Amino acid sequence: MVDTAALLAAYDGQMRMAPGVVPSGYTHEYDGPLLRIVGAHVGRIRAPRDVGVTGAELDRLIARQRDYFHARGQGVEWKLRAHDLPTDLPERLVAAGFVPEAPSTVLLGRADEVAADPVLPDGVTLRQVSRAEDLRRFADHQTEVIGTDCSWVAADLGAQVSADPGLITVLVAEAGDRVVCTAVAVYLPGTEFVALLGGATLPAWQGRGLYRAMIAARAREAVARGFRLLHVDASPASAPILRRCGFHEITTSTHYQWTPPQ
Repeated sequence: MVDTAALLAAYDGQMRMAPGVVPSGYTHEYDGPLLRIVGAHVGRIRAPRDVGVTGAELDRLIARQRDYFHARGQGVEWKLRAHDLPTDLPERLVAAGFVPEAPSTVLLGRADEVAADPVLPDGVTLRQVSRAEDLRRFADHQTEVIGTDCSWVAADLGAQVSADPGLITVLVAEAGDRVVCTAVAVYLPGTEFVALLGGATLPAWQGRGLYRAMIAARAREAVARGFRLLHVDASPASAPILRRCGFHEITTSTHYQWTPPQ
């Protein structure tokens, strides 16, 4: 029997606030209970499970983050989990102008139970990339699959690779000169966790095991590096695959986005 309460406790204790290695041009700074991440294409706010303030004081804390990034001419996202406190935080974010995106399912897996040799379709090769040209191809692929401009991803990945190439693995699966699937693993120093990000497959290649192969490859690398747990904020399409791979749902997460007025 899987102890999902223990998994949730590990997630809350390790995944929320640890800034890791800060890429050049990025700043991780604290404003009271919050970790504010500056320097990416949008600002990011990370918080403990219980922000620890309520009412008007909470409203001022929220407004301060919004106004900080407004002054920079940037948007900002606040990541909120379903079990976060206070319970009226979602309503207060909306009142401050933040807009919720569709929620993701937070799933955790034991790396040693998920790790395997990746099984790829015939004619597909898998490789780790770090050169600027390959990161641009990665970003172009994400734009094509997701349908929104992901050109910023190339610079974001490049900054992380430059800061410490040992803390990130960027993978592309290719059929000839065509990128058909992409994925990222971020190793979080001082924790047991590897974050699995960026999994995207071209529609014509979906249903052929590529996403599962990317999971297996990243889990195998996590085990080799001594990390115990894998984390994914999963879309509705990805969550069933992850469950079949041995991941367990612990909560949901929602990004609340604030965009500066034109």
